[in-house]
Amino acid sequence: MRARSADGLAGSIGLVSVESVMTRPAPNPRPFANGESPVEMVADQPHHLEARHISKSYAGAQAVRDVSMSVSAGAVHALVGENGAGKSTLGKIIAGATQPDEGELLIDGEPVSFRNPREALSGGIALVRQEITLVPSLSVLDNVFLGTEHVRGGFVKLGSQLSRFRSLAQETGFDLDPAAKVSMLRVGDQQKVEILRAIVRDAWLIVMDEPTAALDDTESARLVEFVRHLKSRGIGFIYISHDLEEVLSLADDVTVLKDGGHVSTSRTSEVAVDGLVTKMLGRPLTAMFPAKREHRFDEARVVLKVDGLSRAGVFEDVSFNLRAGEIVGMAGLVGSGRTEVARAIFGADPCDAGSVELNGAPCRVRSPHEAIRRGIALVPESRKDQGLIMIASVADNLALPTMRDMTAWGFVRRRRQRSAADRIAQAVDIRMESVDMPVSLLSGGNQQKVAIGKWLVRTPSVLIADEPTRGVDVGARLTIYQLIQRLADEGLAVLVISSELEEVMGLADRILVMHRGRVAGELPGDAEETHILSMAFGRGHLAPTPDL
Repeated sequence: MRARSADGLAGSIGLVSVESVMTRPAPNPRPFANGESPVEMVADQPHHLEARHISKSYAGAQAVRDVSMSVSAGAVHALVGENGAGKSTLGKIIAGATQPDEGELLIDGEPVSFRNPREALSGGIALVRQEITLVPSLSVLDNVFLGTEHVRGGFVKLGSQLSRFRSLAQETGFDLDPAAKVSMLRVGDQQKVEILRAIVRDAWLIVMDEPTAALDDTESARLVEFVRHLKSRGIGFIYISHDLEEVLSLADDVTVLKDGGHVSTSRTSEVAVDGLVTKMLGRPLTAMFPAKREHRFDEARVVLKVDGLSRAGVFEDVSFNLRAGEIVGMAGLVGSGRTEVARAIFGADPCDAGSVELNGAPCRVRSPHEAIRRGIALVPESRKDQGLIMIASVADNLALPTMRDMTAWGFVRRRRQRSAADRIAQAVDIRMESVDMPVSLLSGGNQQKVAIGKWLVRTPSVLIADEPTRGVDVGARLTIYQLIQRLADEGLAVLVISSELEEVMGLADRILVMHRGRVAGELPGDAEETHILSMAFGRGHLAPTPDL
C-alpha cells in the first residue's frame, strides 16, 4: 500500500500536521514521580490507580469533595450517582482533562500529576467521553491512529497501520471497515473506534463516561460484552453510568457519589439496585414513582381514537383510545411496533389503512407540522437525533414547535421567546445557568426536560412520550415522572411508550401490550409483570378492539 504524506493528511482535515505531533517534545516528565517518564511507568502489567482525597470546585460550587477510590488493571470500577454528584468530574480528573484543587493520584503507589489528557495517555489512562470526539470526515483507520501515526521519513506508513488495525480488530472482535468514514457509522461503532484509539495508545485503564447513553439496547449489549472481553485481557475501566442493572452485571466494585461526596464503595456482588438507589437519592426505589391515582377514566372524554391503523410489514390493525387526564402505557419487546405506531399518529411516517380521531373529529395527519397544529405532541425516543437541536440554545429549542408565534416579519421576537422559555424552564425544573446556553451542555435529564417542555409553550391535547427517561439518571427520572402525571392531572391525554416494565407499571392507569405489530391485549395499570410479559412474548390471547 502506498505511503501517504503526513503533512498532506493533516492538511486535508485542517489540523496541525501529523509530523509535528509525532516530533514535538514529549510532555515534561517532572509531574511524574522519581523523574520517570509516564511510558516507563506503564511498561509492566498489572497496574493499580489510586485517587486519594480528591476535591474540585467551580466558581465556589463543590463538584467533588474529598473522594477516594482505586481500580486495578483487569477490573471494572463503576461510579454512580445523580446528575451533579461529581462522577464525570472525578473521571476527568483521573484522565487528565481536569486538575484537582486538592488530593493526589498514584499509579502503582507512585504519585503522578497529569496536566492534560495527553500526559494521562502517556501514563496509560484514556478517556472515552459521552460525546464522541472523533473527526467525522476521516476514516476509521485515520481516527484510530490520529496523533500516533506510524511515520518514516515524514510519510505515514499506512500498511503498518492497517496491519496493526486488523490485528486489534481480530483480537477485540470488532467488525469495522478501516476505510469507512466515521460520519457514516452508527453511534455504537463510533464508540468502538474511540476504544480502539485508546488501546492503540497502550492504555491499561479506560475511563468511560456514560458509554451506553446514546446506544440502543442491542448496541449497549454489544458494548458491555466488549468491555468484559477487554477486562479479561487485562484492561481496567472506570465505568460511569446511570444504568444500575448494567453496572451490577459488569462492574467488580461500585462507588456511590452524592452532592460531590463519597457515600459508599461496595463489591457489586454485595449490593442490589434498590440499595444503590437508596444511597444515591436518600430514599427507597419504591418512592421513584408518584402515588398511583385512584380516579377511574371510563367516563372521561375520549381525546384520541385510533382505529385499525396499519402499515404493511410494520404494524397491523392497531386500535386504542386515550381519554382526557389518563396515562396509558404501551409495553412490548423491541421491534414490536410501538415507536412506529407513535410516529404514524404524529405524521412522521405514513400508514396504509386506518383512521385517527381527535376530540371526536376525523384527523388525517400527513406531517408533524399538521400534528403540532392540531395539538398532538411527540417526545421521540432519541432526543439528540430527533427531539432537540443540540448546538442551539435552550430558548431556541423550547420555541421550536411555536416558532411561528415568536416571529414577526421574518424576525424572532427575542423578548417574547425568552419570556416563554423562562416560564417553561421554571415549570419543568430545567437546571441550567441560562436559557441562552447550548442545550448540549445540559445533563441528560435536563435535556429531556427541554424535549418535553418545548411542547408546553402552547399546551397540546395529546402527549406521546417514547422512552421518556432513556439516558436519564435516577434523580431526574422522578422529576420527569412527576411532570408527566401533572400534565395528565391538567387534562392531557398521555401515551407513555417504554421498554422498562417498571416504568410502564409505575405510571400507567391502563396498559396496552404490543406483539409483532399488533395490540396483543389491554391490562389495568396494576397488572402483574408476568401478565405483561406473557402478552409481549405472544403467549396471551389477542384482545378484542379495546375500549372503543
